[in-house]
Amino acid sequence: MSYEHILVEVEDRVAVITLNRPKQMNAMNRKLNVELHDAVKKAEADDGIGCIVITGAGDRAFSAGGDIKEQLSDDAKYSDQEQDEMRSHKRQYEIAACAKPVIGMMNGLAFGGAAVLASSLDIRIGCENTKFRFLAAAYGRINSTWTLPNQVGWPVAKELLFTARVVEAEEAHRIGLLNYLVPREQLRAKTMEVAKLIASNHLGAVIGVKALMLQQMSMNLEQQYDAEKDYTTHVLRGAKAKEAFPDFIARKKLAADGG
Repeated sequence: MSYEHILVEVEDRVAVITLNRPKQMNAMNRKLNVELHDAVKKAEADDGIGCIVITGAGDRAFSAGGDIKEQLSDDAKYSDQEQDEMRSHKRQYEIAACAKPVIGMMNGLAFGGAAVLASSLDIRIGCENTKFRFLAAAYGRINSTWTLPNQVGWPVAKELLFTARVVEAEEAHRIGLLNYLVPREQLRAKTMEVAKLIASNHLGAVIGVKALMLQQMSMNLEQQYDAEKDYTTHVLRGAKAKEAFPDFIARKKLAADGG
């Protein structure tokens, strides 16, 4: 697929996907959503990619959210049933459930649908321009109930969803909606530092950690223990010491018998 509304680059096993509609503050129309999903799925399937970064073009917006002009046009052209059928895909869920870690490089505001997207990612790194607004309740809509509580916990998530207020960068960092808050000029460097660190690790182990954490969200402690034990027995056995610690073994001149 050739892309019109996103850019994709690869750097040191990290795929960087940029929402690229700066004149519209990277508003997410149907075509952009299809392209974003396609790019994430391709990076997920590429063994040469260990981590994915999503960001927005420019320094004003990660994304202003859904494309309201397109939504107005859809309301005029399509019935509710037709619109429901058009939205029956699970692209946003599939991005959230991507086997590989996905980082949001939050270069500006993320409102509405963009806040939903951002809160479905594994890690978010922001700057002074970053702000979030989960504004569905202000407009008679509902979203983010399946994403935001997993990031900030129920009490905070409920308050942000009920009020639909703006969350500025410092508060977002304090409540855990941002993992890191750095100056704007350091945003890409910090994001790529974290992404490359992830991508340098054992891909199967990183994928396994994410898969287990998603699987264990509704399990009790013993079920979580059993799930990990099953995975490390039947899916990814831990590396033998020789494969796991070659530098240490060579430096200490250790033999296989421990001598």
